Amino acid sequence: MLKQFDILPEGLLDIAVEQLYTLIPEPALFHLPGKRSDTLFVSVLLHGNEPTGFLALQMLLRKYRNQLLPRNLSLFFGNTQAARFNLRRLDRQPDFNRIWPGTPLPDSPETVWTQQICDAMRARELFASIDVHNNTGLNPHYACINKLEDDFLHLGALFGRLMVHFTHPKGVQSAAFAELCPAVTLECGRPDQPHGVEHAFQFIDSCLHLQAFPAHPVAKQDVDIYHTVAQVTIDEHVAFGFNDAAADLSLDRDLERLNFTEIQAGTVFGKVRGARMPLLARDNDGQPITEKFFRLADGQLQITRPTMPSMLTLNERVIRQDCLCYLMERLAF
Repeated sequence: MLKQFDILPEGLLDIAVEQLYTLIPEPALFHLPGKRSDTLFVSVLLHGNEPTGFLALQMLLRKYRNQLLPRNLSLFFGNTQAARFNLRRLDRQPDFNRIWPGTPLPDSPETVWTQQICDAMRARELFASIDVHNNTGLNPHYACINKLEDDFLHLGALFGRLMVHFTHPKGVQSAAFAELCPAVTLECGRPDQPHGVEHAFQFIDSCLHLQAFPAHPVAKQDVDIYHTVAQVTIDEHVAFGFNDAAADLSLDRDLERLNFTEIQAGTVFGKVRGARMPLLARDNDGQPITEKFFRLADGQLQITRPTMPSMLTLNERVIRQDCLCYLMERLAF
């Protein structure tokens, strides 16, 4: 059963993220009053190794420690147990950003409380939803949206000109809340970068003050929008590493530098031992499309067409738990 509160626990504003589990030992939702009756929803720590959202909320709550918030604010704190160990998730847990309404995963205690969150927030007058994340690889700051509607575009553009539209994977928080209000996922770079915390704080604070979204469309010269066309995973039976000649798949250690770079056909991702394709690319419906993007040539793993990768990382645990990368194409706007 989801726990909901109307006051924050004592000590929240100063506690280290690794110790947050002592105050909030399980996922919990907090409702704080503000001057405006409509509610801004913010979720943080869906992945325990992505603390920027929590640190940004600490900055925000310190700012309004002795004054009323500009509008109602509902805060969801996710995987505090994984945050204790600086892990995306614990081995016994599902990914907390794959369990929201619309997920293909079977019913579980986690899918129950995500449905309860959506039901609780549906009963409120929602202004917008913000889900704050970090990347493990080299990536710029960007906003992700699930609908190409004006309010979603204006919300994303408030964070920056770079946006990604995606409809896969299923079961993410922003897609569930996109059925309730304008929703955005913020990707704030690596978790050890202070300017990511500042950027997220400024964005959340701006949303608290925003009276309404503009009635006019977003100007096309103000944004760069990309659409995710494939999620790429490594076959679970394939041993991989970086610059590891003994591995089935030896990926290039400079691979993450390709993030948000338009790469051409023939770009090499790494070297392969044997004739078996080590990757699986799936489209937004979950269908395999590996051959559209990858080929093996003379022991090299090559891209077959122009594309733009994102989320490439050197963190092997994250690659196993999530994916190697996403592939994107520029969206005509």
